[in-house]
Amino acid sequence: MKKGIIIAGLILFVLIATGWSQEAKEKKNPMCIIQTSMGNIEVELFQNDAPKTVANFIGLAEGTKEFTDEKTGKKIKKPFYDGLIFHRVIKGFMLQAGCPQGNGRGGPGYSFADEINAVALGLDKLKAIDPKKGPHPFLMVRSKEDYHRMLVTPLFQSLGITSQEELDKRKEEVAARLKSLTLKEAYEHMGYSYSDKGSPHPPVRGSLAMANSGPNTNGSQFFINLADTNWLTGKHTVFGKVIKGMDIVDKIGAVKVDTGHKPVEDVKIISIRPKVSK
Repeated sequence: MKKGIIIAGLILFVLIATGWSQEAKEKKNPMCIIQTSMGNIEVELFQNDAPKTVANFIGLAEGTKEFTDEKTGKKIKKPFYDGLIFHRVIKGFMLQAGCPQGNGRGGPGYSFADEINAVALGLDKLKAIDPKKGPHPFLMVRSKEDYHRMLVTPLFQSLGITSQEELDKRKEEVAARLKSLTLKEAYEHMGYSYSDKGSPHPPVRGSLAMANSGPNTNGSQFFINLADTNWLTGKHTVFGKVIKGMDIVDKIGAVKVDTGHKPVEDVKIISIRPKVSK
């Protein structure tokens, strides 16, 4: 009887200890205030889901992370985002910032990988091609050229098919692969890489996500969603969300812009700093 009680007690202790250990690994998400010329936006950053992305954002914001000054070419440390503008605003879609040039072409002089969990986002369950409806809407295939560039050619490369002769021999295999192809696989063929430790958050209204020019090209630019943008799922690391100040986000999202979606009157980031608990 005593032996059974002791064993049960040990099991309970192990379970509790494991729970504590797991809980200890989860860090409390940091909060930041994005102070803009139109008001403050309070955001929560998903430190446990996108640690490298959050560390990069905070490091640049606070001035603790080194970057290359585009004017001098020298590596420096200073609050990167202070004084930058929202250089791209599309009503009903998103607002983008983080470019030192103010035109979407600038960055910190380096790039880093995406942190995305495609399985948690369900991309492994979505077929890239529907036999009746064609390519999945997320792929945004608008022509035969798009179809071959985004689906067929990357598939050939993944299968090692480099000639028409080889394609003729493996036509049935190619057809079967296209039929079973998931969005996750299609994106991976395009160069995206995923991890079960990456961000499981979809790009919904109020999300903070990294802007990029393709797979693993993150730097300093980010955007805030004005609406759900499901077609961007799996292509951008979602690393935070707006907690307070969505009215300011909407206000910025409604400003007058030119033909390149740049606000006619600058909307500036004054600073991005950690929220100080009272």
